[in-house]
Amino acid sequence: MPAPPLEDRMTRLYQQESRRVLATLIRLLGDFDLAEEALQEAFTAAAEQWQHEGIPDNPRAWLVSTGRFKAVDLVRRRASFQKMQPAIAARVEAIADHNADLAERQIKDDQLRLIFTCCHPAIDPKVQVPLTLREVCGLTTEEIASAFLTAPAAMAQRIVRGKAKIRDAGIPYVIPSEADLPERIDAVLAVIYLVFNEGYSASTGTTHTRPDLSNEAIRLGRLMLELLPDPEVMGLLALMLLHESRRAARLSPEGDIILLEDQDRSRWNRELIREGQQLVQRAFAAGNVGPYTIQAAISAVHAEAARPEETDWNDIVGLYDVLLQAGGSPIVELNRAVAIAMRDGEASGVRLIEEILDRGELLDYHLAHSARGELLRRMGDHEQARLAFTRALELARQEPERRFLTAKLRELKADS
Repeated sequence: MPAPPLEDRMTRLYQQESRRVLATLIRLLGDFDLAEEALQEAFTAAAEQWQHEGIPDNPRAWLVSTGRFKAVDLVRRRASFQKMQPAIAARVEAIADHNADLAERQIKDDQLRLIFTCCHPAIDPKVQVPLTLREVCGLTTEEIASAFLTAPAAMAQRIVRGKAKIRDAGIPYVIPSEADLPERIDAVLAVIYLVFNEGYSASTGTTHTRPDLSNEAIRLGRLMLELLPDPEVMGLLALMLLHESRRAARLSPEGDIILLEDQDRSRWNRELIREGQQLVQRAFAAGNVGPYTIQAAISAVHAEAARPEETDWNDIVGLYDVLLQAGGSPIVELNRAVAIAMRDGEASGVRLIEEILDRGELLDYHLAHSARGELLRRMGDHEQARLAFTRALELARQEPERRFLTAKLRELKADS
């Protein structure tokens, strides 16, 4: 078969490699904005040069090397070169002679280095995760704001403050020592999980999932487990693998959402399920389990059920009770409410969801209204279900979810 057009190959390469190349350039240059510019210049040069010479055997190393020299050119072209911070100016001059092979050997862990840099204790905890999602994983400010249920403008300010703090405080781009790892691990795991969630259920856009982000999160999770075989690292990796095992069954051929209870479980990836279950067992055996391990245990219960009606909802509710004690959130409460509805009946779940909403929490979270609408529909209260689904549709930003909610409203109209 003929090779795909260069434009298509460049697009895939950008999706696969741009954030890794950027992480290396940030480490080498010590400046986020300069690294972003150098990355774009490198890909522009690649699109021109590879048209005639073909894609090199190691495109990532080529892009890193080209990005380094483009950064030197960018700085030298600026009239303010002599006024640059001395540390950055010296670094840029040194990069002109940097050994590309050495840079290539260091690339593998550069994203992990950058995550730890963004999660340094000197940076405000409210800034750490958004900054990492933006700079390491390439999520847009709007996507990050959606994940945190906050305004994009406020989120943009947080990210700018984080980059300035790294620059002004001279925070190093290194993986911390073993002694320092425990105090840094929570923020890093939170970043990896949010990246996975954005890939598993994108906050915006025309597709429900972004496999590139999910796969990247799992790769980073495996790196973390090699670095620190901690129970919660095991739990997080298990949670991601168990969720990922259902990817093929979550969407129809047309890209429409298929709920868990309606999925063809023969399409679930048994290899990922086995690996996830083994990690859950290892984490519990190690003791001192935390929220990720408990969530993974919940996913493992779902994975054990060959049919939806065989799901042990009593076990799941018990695990949610433990999760709330370990440090719950309104979203955990919402998921627990749905589990209770499955165990005790829809009315019990509706009552709990309404308690959350009455407290003023999750009012702008479309899945809370969607869950309430579905339970009301099953109870036969079509009018209240219609209002709930309508509100969910107003809040939903992802096209497949909007189609799903629109279909629910059509069904209600047909049944009325």
